[in-house]
Amino acid sequence: MLVSGGLDSTVTLAICAAGGYEPYALSFDYGQRHQVELEAARRVADSLGARAHRVAEIDLRVFGGSALTADIDVPQHRTDAEIRHNIPITYVPARNTIFLSFALAWAEVLGARDIFIGVNAIDYSGYPDCRPEFLRAFEQLARVATKAGVEGAGMTIHAPLLQLSKAEIIRRGHELGVDFSLTHSCYTPTADGAACGVCDSCQLRLQGFREAGLTDPIHYAAA
Repeated sequence: MLVSGGLDSTVTLAICAAGGYEPYALSFDYGQRHQVELEAARRVADSLGARAHRVAEIDLRVFGGSALTADIDVPQHRTDAEIRHNIPITYVPARNTIFLSFALAWAEVLGARDIFIGVNAIDYSGYPDCRPEFLRAFEQLARVATKAGVEGAGMTIHAPLLQLSKAEIIRRGHELGVDFSLTHSCYTPTADGAACGVCDSCQLRLQGFREAGLTDPIHYAAA
């Protein structure tokens, strides 16, 4: 189970656990500017009963190309139309491909046949690696690239939030008793860890809570 500490991966972890799976949580220290997300990932994994939680260190700053891994300004105060138009500079090149490859390796060691990821193809920022065609292609890759796959034990990529709106994701998490105060979504948190309230991620999150009719329990510097 890929766990970033964000809202979507937290709800996905809750769905995984509620579905009778025994979750092993995997997070990444990949050189992202918002290191506070790893603290959130640890809180989330612990609160939702992950059997184990590991943090893999891979420094994607060696490539850069993203506002999350290079000295590039994170977009702020964008309109909904602007957020959903074109792939934003917060896209980290090939990130989900890299993350799923690590998850695939650990799953094969564990003898697991299921990988969960909290991607969403509706209320998202246009990232190409959050689409169903990407996930199906990765499943095919897993079948031909691993010992388990060659021996006939396929790998299933689960993305239970794929076709849900942000409001629906939040409602689902609320139903499962997710403590959203443990999560972190902001691209540019303040020094004390508060969410900025004006980056794309914050705005999508706040809009989701408004549409869900619920109050976001985290602290915002501006909203």
